[in-house]
This record gives sequence, C-alpha cells and structure tokens, in this order.
Amino acid sequence: MKRAWMESFGVTDKGTVRPINEDQFVIDEETGLLVVADGMGGHTGGALASRVACERFLEAFAGDEEGSTQARLIGALEAANSAIAERVEADPLLSGMGSPLVGVFFSDLGVEWVSVGDSPLLLYRRGEVALLNEDHSLAPELDQLAAAGVMTEEDARRDPRRHMLRSAVTGEELDLVDVSRHPLAIEPGDYVILASDGLHTLETSEIERIVAAYAEDGPDAVSQALIRAVEAMRDPHQDNTAVGAIRPRA
Repeated sequence: MKRAWMESFGVTDKGTVRPINEDQFVIDEETGLLVVADGMGGHTGGALASRVACERFLEAFAGDEEGSTQARLIGALEAANSAIAERVEADPLLSGMGSPLVGVFFSDLGVEWVSVGDSPLLLYRRGEVALLNEDHSLAPELDQLAAAGVMTEEDARRDPRRHMLRSAVTGEELDLVDVSRHPLAIEPGDYVILASDGLHTLETSEIERIVAAYAEDGPDAVSQALIRAVEAMRDPHQDNTAVGAIRPRA
C-alpha cells in the first residue's frame, strides 16, 4: 500500500564483479523511511554489515516518536553504528566490516535525511540533478586539488584513492555525518533518487538525461534505465549498484 507521502516508487540493483549483493535497500511505508546501506568488509562481512545497519536504523527510528526528525535520524544512525560494533566485538573475524548508509524520511513537509559515506541522495527538479548529501569519499578532496591546479582533472578522476571512504558505519567513531537542517519541500515533477556508490559511474549530465527521458514512465522505468546505463559503462571494477527512484507527492 502506497502511503500519502509517496506517489510511486521503483528500485533495482545490479553488480558485475561480486557473486553476492552486499547492498541493502529498505522502505518502511508506515514511517515514510527509506534506508540504503552498501556493505563492505568481504562478502560475508559486507552483506551482514548492511543488513544489521539497516535493521537497527529502522528499529531505532520507529522506536523514537518524541524527538525531532533530525534527532531521530541521528539517533538511528548512532544505533546502527553501535550494532556493528557489537557484532565485531562478538566475532573479531568481522573486524573491518561496515557500510555507508543513507536514511531518508518523507513527510508532508518534504524530505529529510542523514548520511555517512559515499552513497548519493539526489534531487531531480526541472531537468537538473542536485546532490543533496555530502560525499564522504576522497573524491571531493581530489576534485578540489584539481580545481586548485595541484593535479589535472584527468588525474583526479583516475586516482585510485578516489573511492576511499573518510567516514562510514564501522562501529568506530563517526568522523563525518551529513544531516539535513530542515525539510526540503517537494515540487510537482520532482524525483528523489537514492543509490549506492555505483551510480557515481555516471556523469551528472547523463543522469539528468535519463531521468528526463523516463520521468513520465514512472520510477520503475527511471531506476531500470539508470541501472542499464551503469552496466553500459562496462567498468571492470563495478561494485553492486542499488538505485531507488521515488516520485513523492507534491
């Protein structure tokens, strides 16, 4: 059953180099909450980390009905981080597992979020795409070096450190956390796109073109088209990719 905050929703995933999908994409229509976690730490550890983080995040958010949305989102993220720490303490062989995580809350006021890591949360509006959350990989740092002339743009794009994370849900202290300060109001025709880092394979202009081309066909068509475009890049190092396209009610 679609809730009042959501007109329609589509989600899909694809991985080209891993035998199992370590991404988790969960939607809780009762609370208006969506969570994506991109597991890391080996096949077993990555899948476990993303599942545990999502489950604990949802549980903590739903269990806190008195705080502000911002406080609930931060509290849920901290609970997910603690859950990873507990698993690693119980089984030291899982040391190193973790996950980028984005939690997105929809209400009549708009969309709010909390995130850590490099999973993008995008807003498509009037033909343009904007990144709503911070990228906690080294990519922004390298791009700044390129802009300052310290390195070329080509070197920045090809730097092997580009996808290294500066922050993630690992059970350790969260060094960087991005949280919305107030709800972002939704306008007619908007799409919200929540994905794991595989979507970074595509340039912003390509994402804009794809969403514009398939927007009238609905979120399923949009998410499937984005996945096809990621596949078409034929990146030999392509990770699992999860993409959710949401058309909220304006």
